[in-house]
Amino acid sequence: MADGVIKGVIKRICLPQLEPSFLVSAKDRQVLDYPFIASVLILMLVGLVMIASASTDMSSVHYGSAFHFFLRQSIFVVVAVAVMAAVQLFPISFWQQWGVELLGLALSVLVLVLFVGREINGSVRWIPLGFFNLQASEVAKFGIVVYMASYLERRKDEVRDGWWGFIKPLMVLLVAMVLLLVEPDFGAVVVLMFVVLGMVFLAGVRLRQYFVMIALSLVGIVLAAISQPYRMRRLTTYMDPWAYQFESGYQLTQSLIAFGRGGWLGEGLGHGIQKQFYLPEAHTDFIFAVIAEEFGLLGSIVVIMLLAFVTWRALRIGYLAEKAGYVFSGYMAYGFGLLIGIQVFINIGVSSGLLPTKGLALPFLSYGGSNLLMNCLTMGLLVRIDYERRIFSSGAVRQAKND
Repeated sequence: MADGVIKGVIKRICLPQLEPSFLVSAKDRQVLDYPFIASVLILMLVGLVMIASASTDMSSVHYGSAFHFFLRQSIFVVVAVAVMAAVQLFPISFWQQWGVELLGLALSVLVLVLFVGREINGSVRWIPLGFFNLQASEVAKFGIVVYMASYLERRKDEVRDGWWGFIKPLMVLLVAMVLLLVEPDFGAVVVLMFVVLGMVFLAGVRLRQYFVMIALSLVGIVLAAISQPYRMRRLTTYMDPWAYQFESGYQLTQSLIAFGRGGWLGEGLGHGIQKQFYLPEAHTDFIFAVIAEEFGLLGSIVVIMLLAFVTWRALRIGYLAEKAGYVFSGYMAYGFGLLIGIQVFINIGVSSGLLPTKGLALPFLSYGGSNLLMNCLTMGLLVRIDYERRIFSSGAVRQAKND
């Protein structure tokens, strides 16, 4: 019996890889979205440079080396690029088959972190793994997006035509949100909620059902926001940060000062002042404020355009895949595109004062291994989705089989 189980697992993992690898010609293997890949690599390079600039003083004081965070992030970048390349070897059918298992992994990690997690700044969000701390919410986001894509592909008629098919995936989301709030990680709750709602909308749910769920979700966010005093304090500070500039509004006002100092062209790389122990979390959640100060409005616009292109391209990949009949691939690409875009919107909105303060990494740019690794994993899958859509839609596989 054990041999049969092992053989079944090997079959599920290995067999789906044979067809794309052996039936596609060498010429067709060159069909990759190079502008998309280049944009991701450029963003990671910019992030590495800005982390080096933003963390020099803190690294020197706390670790005795000006390049402590830079060297660690360099290792994360190398591993992330390797992950992005390696994941392209697995066909999308592999992830589709393991959607339920990935959901189980996502929920298990959210439960595990509550028992063995490391507490940082009052939140238990990280599982210590020696070299770095794995952020549970990053794994959960990935697993839930893959599962939702699988569910929407299998149950799309139920989701579009009835209430029960629409409610069932949201019950899964509710369980994940409750676990995230226990940590607490309110930012991940907001991101995950909007990603799932966006995927359901793009799957074709009826507008009446969708608007009801939007209303309920907004009510839930408001209740969660006012349920804790520190969240209410953040909302109060958001309305007038300068009234609390030496208290709860300190971080936001220092970020706004960084934006103001940047002007049109910025102070120049390495010449920012706010990162010198004025702006907390300068190399992580508020890295964009350092970019704005050192490269000004024009540099900030370039970074935003790169992030916007990656987001748009991810959604475009999803649209083309769905249109070509690869429904699961399309929905998964939608989810990954929304995941990147929403995180970018919230992070930049927070650092510029457009949204209440909330700790959330800026994809590809903020310091940290978990967010970078999971983002590169999703980018690799997006490249694979687009690759399969181009190859199989062009009839390359059918021609190879005939030959």
